[in-house]
Amino acid sequence: MTSIEPKKGDLLIAEPAIIGDVSFNRSIVLLADHSEEGSIGFILNKPLDYTISDLIPEVEASFKVYNGGPVEQDNLYFIHKVPQLIPNSIEISLGIYWGGDFNKVAELITANTIDENDIRFFLGYSGWDMHQLQNELNANSWLVSENIYAKNIIEKDYESFWKEKMLELGGEYSIWSNAPENPNYN
Repeated sequence: MTSIEPKKGDLLIAEPAIIGDVSFNRSIVLLADHSEEGSIGFILNKPLDYTISDLIPEVEASFKVYNGGPVEQDNLYFIHKVPQLIPNSIEISLGIYWGGDFNKVAELITANTIDENDIRFFLGYSGWDMHQLQNELNANSWLVSENIYAKNIIEKDYESFWKEKMLELGGEYSIWSNAPENPNYN
């Protein structure tokens, strides 16, 4: 399940030891881009108290908006699995696409052509400069996992996702799956 070298489309799973890191504690990040220059990803399991309508009133829908990461949190990003409907999309991998024509997205949502199982919105993103992610991997801050869900990762239940991954890892990680998010509550 884990590997040393991450690649575009992989998942970064926060190690249980990242306690106290507000952005990344119990996070699962989809790597949207990974190269020698750096990495970009979106946290998949940190919903915010906003819907797309709260941020873009013209788009009347209750789609959740997620905290994509600590970088550029005043910008809206999205991943989706309908590139045939959204022009200018960039393939991440395994049928998952990033970005595209937002005006077309708004039209598709308004026409009920796409729903929350097709697209996920984020405020901000997670970013690492050259060698920064590798340094964090070497410090055991992250586990790298292949995205076994492919494009259906957009539909994953965010509430149980990190716990599910801990159970899949087994061993000492299984213990962490039931630990409280804040160890002081123990």
